[in-house]
Amino acid sequence: LKEFMVRNTYIYPPEPSMRIISDIFAFTSQKMPKFNSISISGYHMQEAGATQVQELAFTIADGMEYVKYGVASGLDIDKFAGRLSFFFAIGMNFFMEVAKLRAARVLWHRVMTKLGAQDERSKMLRTHCQTSGVSLTEQDPYNNVIRTTIEAMAAMLGGTQSLHTNALDEAIALPTDFSARIARNTQIVIQEETGMCNVVDPLGGSYYIESLTQELVDKAWEIIERVESEGGMAKAVAAGWPKAMIEEAAAGRQARVDRAEDVVVGVNKYRLAEEAHLKTLDVDNAKVREGQIARIKAMKATRDEAKCQAALAALTEGAKTEGNLLALAVDAARERATLGEISSAMEAVFGRYGTQPTPVKGVYAAPYEGDARWAQVVDGVAAVERRLGRKPKLLVAKMGQDGHDRGANVIASAFGDMGFDVVSGPLFQTPEETVVLALESGVDVVGASSLAAGHKTLIPELIDRLKKEGRSDIKVIAGGVIPPQDYEFLRNAGIQGIYGPGSNVVECAADVLTLLGHNMPPLGES
Repeated sequence: LKEFMVRNTYIYPPEPSMRIISDIFAFTSQKMPKFNSISISGYHMQEAGATQVQELAFTIADGMEYVKYGVASGLDIDKFAGRLSFFFAIGMNFFMEVAKLRAARVLWHRVMTKLGAQDERSKMLRTHCQTSGVSLTEQDPYNNVIRTTIEAMAAMLGGTQSLHTNALDEAIALPTDFSARIARNTQIVIQEETGMCNVVDPLGGSYYIESLTQELVDKAWEIIERVESEGGMAKAVAAGWPKAMIEEAAAGRQARVDRAEDVVVGVNKYRLAEEAHLKTLDVDNAKVREGQIARIKAMKATRDEAKCQAALAALTEGAKTEGNLLALAVDAARERATLGEISSAMEAVFGRYGTQPTPVKGVYAAPYEGDARWAQVVDGVAAVERRLGRKPKLLVAKMGQDGHDRGANVIASAFGDMGFDVVSGPLFQTPEETVVLALESGVDVVGASSLAAGHKTLIPELIDRLKKEGRSDIKVIAGGVIPPQDYEFLRNAGIQGIYGPGSNVVECAADVLTLLGHNMPPLGES
C-alpha cells in the first residue's frame, strides 16, 4: 500500500495487489512457516517527507489492512500474523525516533488484539530499520558518518531487531566498498564496544521518552481512527489524502531548510568555502544492461519453451480465477520464466496502474511571506510571463526505473508557488515519452529528476531527441543524486543547469529565470 502513497513501484491497481498479499500469506504460512512473509514499510514514507507521526500511523494502518485481507481470504490470523515484519526509517530527530519504535509496539499490540489475535506472537511488532537516506548531504559528506551513527543509535535504543546503516556517499552516488565498510562497522562498533546492547530498553522510564511515546501513540491513533472510519487503508490510498498529507509535510520541510529555519550542517549553516570531490563508484550503465540482456537471451535459449509458456498461461488463468498467484509464479519461475514475463502474465488480467502527480499548492510559499529574495523571483517570473505572453512552463520529468518522487514533487510544488506553469510528468518515463510530453505541453524547460544512477544515459538521450525534433531551444536541467565528477560530462551533452541535493530551491528558480533570458539580481542584491 505504501507504494501507492510514496514509493511508486506498483504495477497493478490496489485491489489485485492486495489479493497478491493475501496469496503470499497463504503460501508462506503453508510452505515456509519460518519466513517473514511481508515487510510492512514506513521507511519510504519518511523518505518522501512524512512526519514521524504520519509514518507511524500509516504503517500500522497498512498492517491492519493486510491482516484484514488475509482473514477475509479464509486464513487463521494466528497462522500468519506472527511472521509479519515492519520496516521504519530512522532520521535525525533522535528522541522522536526512539519513541516512535516504542509507540509502534504499543499500537500493533492494540490493533492485533482488536482484530482477534489470540497468540501473543501475533501481537509482537518485530521491525527492521534503516538510517535515513534523505538526511544525507552532498555537501561536506563526511558529516554523513556522524548522521548515520546517531540514527543507528536511535534505532538500537528504540529496540530494532535488525538495522541497515547507509554509506556516507549515498547522496552523491552508489556506495563504494570503502564507504560501505564504514557503514557496516558503525553497527559493529555499537554492538561490540558501547555496551548499549546489554539492556532491552535503556531509555525506558525516562520521563521525556515515556511522555513522547504516549504522545506519538495518541496522535497516530487519531489518524488510524480516521482511516478506519473511511473504510480502511486501501480506500484511503485510493482517495489520495495520505499521499497529499505527506507531500505537504515534504514541501514545508524543504521551505524550512531553504530558509535555514531547520539547520542542516554543511548545507545551510557551517558551509565549507570549497568542496573537495569524493572518489565515487562509477557504473557503466550500458555495459550492465547489455550483460543482463545477454543472460536473459541465454536462459531463454536453453529453457523448455513449451513448459514455460504453459506455466505462464496457468498464471494468467489463475489471475482470472482463484488460484494462488505466488504458487503459480513459483511454478513459472521453475520453468525459467523471467520476472517480466511473470508480471506480464498477471498484467494481462489486472491491467497496469498509473497515476498523474498533482503537486500541493501554497505550502512552500507560506513561510516566504515578506521575504525579499522570494519577491525578486516571483517578480522575475511575472516579467518573463509579460515577455512571453504566458507563464514560463516547466516539465518535471522522472525517467527510468526510480520511483522516489519526493524531489520531483517538492520542485513542482515550489515552482508552482513561485508562478511557473508546471507539468508533472508520470513516473517511469522513457526519454522518448518525455520529449513527446514536452512538445505536446509546449514547455520552456525540462527538469530531469535523477536518483538511480541513470543520468549518464537518460539525460543525454533526452537532449539528443529534443535536438532531432528541432527543439534545442528547450532548456534541460537536472537535479538529484549526480556525482560532481559527472557534471562536465552532462554539460558537454548539453545540460544547462545541475542542482544536487541541498540546493536552495528559490535559488534554483532564480537560475532558471536567467536561463530564460531574465536578468536576475544576484543573491543579496536588490
